[in-house]
Amino acid sequence: MLSINQDKRLWFIELIAWWEGRISASHLIKQFAISRTQAQQDLQYYRQLAPANLLYHASYKSYLPQSSFIAQFINGDVVEYLNWISHQDAITDVSTALPHTTLALPTRQVSADIIRVLVSAIRQQRRVEVDYVSVTNPDRQGRIIVPHHFVSTGLRWHLRAFCEKSNQYRDFVLSRFRGQPDLMNKTHISAAQDSGWTTKLCLEFRPDPRLKPEQQEVLAHDYQMQHGKLHIHTRACLAQYVLQEMQVNIRDINISPEAQQLVLSNVDAVKPWLFEEKS
Repeated sequence: MLSINQDKRLWFIELIAWWEGRISASHLIKQFAISRTQAQQDLQYYRQLAPANLLYHASYKSYLPQSSFIAQFINGDVVEYLNWISHQDAITDVSTALPHTTLALPTRQVSADIIRVLVSAIRQQRRVEVDYVSVTNPDRQGRIIVPHHFVSTGLRWHLRAFCEKSNQYRDFVLSRFRGQPDLMNKTHISAAQDSGWTTKLCLEFRPDPRLKPEQQEVLAHDYQMQHGKLHIHTRACLAQYVLQEMQVNIRDINISPEAQQLVLSNVDAVKPWLFEEKS
């Protein structure tokens, strides 16, 4: 019977090998602060459990997933990998987890083949040619992009990337990529040149002034406001998503105060960074 820690390490081996295309002892050492001997033992034990999944390649100094790969510890859903990315510093022992439940929200289909190429492009700072669809343009459109970050916006995951077609940095919904992406050459384009990414904003919220004072007090307590205000710091290109998550609409003045609850105080500072919701 596997211990909890060993089970986590085997899950990690499979997760990284499958989604990032390779796994080495160094990955385990860095993630779990274990010795190289222990890391190598874990890799060998995994290979005993799933001998057809990984093969060592000396040129990469790593184990690479094989075409016969069958998941033993991961569920293969891209959300599992993306959640690991966003929570890898918050590892919780399952034995101490409190009873909980999760909303039954729709999942979005994302190709593992596409994600693996995007991961490689980010890590190696390379261009990618891939097809993309949207609600306004449902027909496949070939694009060459330079991705630099995955972004969780709550209900779905996006990719922040420079788009050569539009000649600007944009957000791409992961589930809307199509086909087989082509990993291209290296580039000097990076997140450092993305003004929407490098610019920091502070969104200032307060209770909707149309609410009764006692209702405003409830919200002030809920959000631990200081002097009746809530400040959320974010990257400029993510301001739209913060507003969506906070359910604050700055365009529709007819929303009831009970439904919206909060308003954005510094609209003028934030508005230049908002976009039309077309995708």
